[in-house]
Amino acid sequence: MLRALVTTRAGRHAVIVERTQDEPQVVASGEVTSVVRRMAELEGDRTSPTRWVWWDRTAARAAVAEGLRLGRCWDLQEAHRLLAGGWSAAPDEVWAAAHELDVDARPPAPTGDLFDLATPQPGEPLVRDDGYLGPRSLDQDWPATPAECVEWAALALDVAGRQQAMLSARSPQAVATAYSESGAGILCLELEHRGLPLDRTRMDELITLAAGPRPESEEHAAAIRRDRDELVLRHVPGRESTDLRNPAQVLQLLQAVGLRVDDTRSWRLEPYRGMHPVVEALLAWRKSERIATTYGWTWLDRFVGPDDRLRGEWTVCDGGAGRMTASAGLHSLPAPLRPGVAAQPDHVLIRADLGQVEPRVLATVSGDTAFAAATVADDLYADVAARLHIDRPIAKIAVLAAMYGQTSGPAGEALKGLERAYPTAMAYLQEAAGRGERGEHVMTYGGRLVRVSTGGEAAHRRAIGRFTRNAVVQGAAAELFKAWALTVRAAVAPLRGEIVLCLHDELVLHVPQAHADAAVAAVDQALQDAARRWSGGAPVRFVADTSVVHRWSEAKG
Repeated sequence: MLRALVTTRAGRHAVIVERTQDEPQVVASGEVTSVVRRMAELEGDRTSPTRWVWWDRTAARAAVAEGLRLGRCWDLQEAHRLLAGGWSAAPDEVWAAAHELDVDARPPAPTGDLFDLATPQPGEPLVRDDGYLGPRSLDQDWPATPAECVEWAALALDVAGRQQAMLSARSPQAVATAYSESGAGILCLELEHRGLPLDRTRMDELITLAAGPRPESEEHAAAIRRDRDELVLRHVPGRESTDLRNPAQVLQLLQAVGLRVDDTRSWRLEPYRGMHPVVEALLAWRKSERIATTYGWTWLDRFVGPDDRLRGEWTVCDGGAGRMTASAGLHSLPAPLRPGVAAQPDHVLIRADLGQVEPRVLATVSGDTAFAAATVADDLYADVAARLHIDRPIAKIAVLAAMYGQTSGPAGEALKGLERAYPTAMAYLQEAAGRGERGEHVMTYGGRLVRVSTGGEAAHRRAIGRFTRNAVVQGAAAELFKAWALTVRAAVAPLRGEIVLCLHDELVLHVPQAHADAAVAAVDQALQDAARRWSGGAPVRFVADTSVVHRWSEAKG
């Protein structure tokens, strides 16, 4: 059963409209949580529970903040991103796409200018004669009244029905992907609300160790920077005035000790660690400087609340192949700071990381039965190596190179072996690459459109081909990951467990210590259940490395 949930822009009222119901429910915004909870209790185990429809997650955000655990939903924006590709999902764009109108021809939004022809007029219809949304719906204050919420909710239900039909026509998996993407939107709200638990005392110690003590003034901060720089510059007498934050000056410093490199990137300097002490010192300085400037005291004060939880903004997809993204450093926390991520008293962290997920996904989406057989092994790369009669490291490089478009180097010969042993999987990747090089969009296994640019020089076209080659695998892996995360979310709820971090192919849960073993079993079972549904029962085995720890740094990998 579809029910639309819409709030007034000022947040005073909310409207619940059911497709088969004549009378909408109008409630004060503060009552949404209790009304939704009561409706869920009345539904019980009915076969067709409510699936909430919304234009955006404003009302859902408030409900999550009040402790409501939302269930099924249909997020019009996330469904649109699946259908149209990219990130843009303004309501008028979502409406136009669902009605198969030219999105680029939709009327402009009101600007408030004195001579603005798009200014909404009293009594003007919500939908124009040409089928596009009118200026009223594009106003930043829309909807302003309960009556306008009712209109807006009715349009939301109309768009949801059209989106479902369009996704059904696209592929058997696409509607299921929209369900998952919509649910991931709720998970994002929960991640923002609950945050990642930290040990603030330990985090203070780690930041001090890397970046120096908390500055008491600008002068103190400058002195700390000079002390950090001196650990590098003391190795090159006469170069004490070098600005280590200036790449050109760092190149000159390195040339002074006989090291000539094209740039100062860390990976470029790594092979020269033993050549001169300044290289080792510079690489250590880089790590400390990153913590000081990006994850230092300002970061701690801005993003960590008084409850010792790190919070950032989460998005369901990156606008490309569909990976979840997060701000506040949640997706790039440096390894030296990970000991500061810790469970609260009487709780543990459960870290679960999908193993070799992209090649296993490739076996699924390509339908290569031989490659699927390799996934039965715990170590897929070892199985491939045995079949090709090569060393495991070379097999791993070759499989990754095939998915990322690398054809030279140590993987070159092994790639030929992959093409002979797993022709269906390799042809799938080549087809995706060819489409990208021709400027054609590609589609993920779950039905997400991935847009690409057209034209350009040959090098640019090859780069696009490498992107699309990987996007069809990475995008499908992101779809599996979200399906797994949502299955885990439901499985650990009775154990009072909660997901506190989604990091690419990794989940981190915060669980009462008494339920740790049950939660581990639930996480592993959830992977099998999610993979079976996502793959349609394909004979591909997915595995996860799951561990129970008190600090994130204690987990392997």
